[in-house]
Amino acid sequence: MNRDFQTLTVATPQPHVMLVTLNRPDAANAMNTQMGLDLVHCFEDLNLDPGDVRCVVVTGAGDKAFCAGGDLKERRGMTDEAWQRQHLIFERMVRAIMGCPTPIIAAVNGAAYAGGLEIALACDFIYASETARFALTEVTLGIMPGAGGTQTLARAIGERRAKEIILTGRPFGVEDAHRWGMVNHVLPAADVLPQALATAGTIAANAPISVRQAKQSIGRGADMSVWDGLAFEIEAYNRMVPTEDRREGILAFNEKRKPQFKGR
Repeated sequence: MNRDFQTLTVATPQPHVMLVTLNRPDAANAMNTQMGLDLVHCFEDLNLDPGDVRCVVVTGAGDKAFCAGGDLKERRGMTDEAWQRQHLIFERMVRAIMGCPTPIIAAVNGAAYAGGLEIALACDFIYASETARFALTEVTLGIMPGAGGTQTLARAIGERRAKEIILTGRPFGVEDAHRWGMVNHVLPAADVLPQALATAGTIAANAPISVRQAKQSIGRGADMSVWDGLAFEIEAYNRMVPTEDRREGILAFNEKRKPQFKGR
């Protein structure tokens, strides 16, 4: 996959783990049109051909912001048509992230506002700095969350609390985000990325087909009845039975050694 982007840096800090950094620190990593395009291409390419990538970590450049949301300076004076064309890119972006079969961890190193919070919510789970702040401020600007926020936030913390956050536009802190279940771990700023990468490494060491199928079963099942979810789960489970990795996992357990999974 292409790893050369104008607004992102893409690295492989350890085997099978891809680190994607939103890289516009002078603009608090705000999303402009180019960043939207870069994220679409990055994650759609990953969806089509993950290669040896088994887990992804997304973070922001610098120590102040994960992503401040849409770049309002770029949006100043936009025509309605241009605004809608740009927003279509952001819609495709969040769908590419949410639809990615590879697990994605958000390492939120600072402010995650508006579209920035929506990017974090599109990931599978969030590790956040003690200094992180969150908000969906769109209603204070005459719009509303449109990159998944009305759906992903409610699923993360419940409908009533999501309504309060979205309808007021008020920021909230990392301790509340953790207490409500939106953030998995709150960490000192210097530890956020290393801990996210460590967890990514643990995930990447597991059987990749198993990880992808489990992720899909959880995500799809959450929108089904428990009975339909159980049926979906067993179909996902049966995908692993004829794999080399399933045989390797059992063999390694019995031989008291670490399994060498190949994704086959």
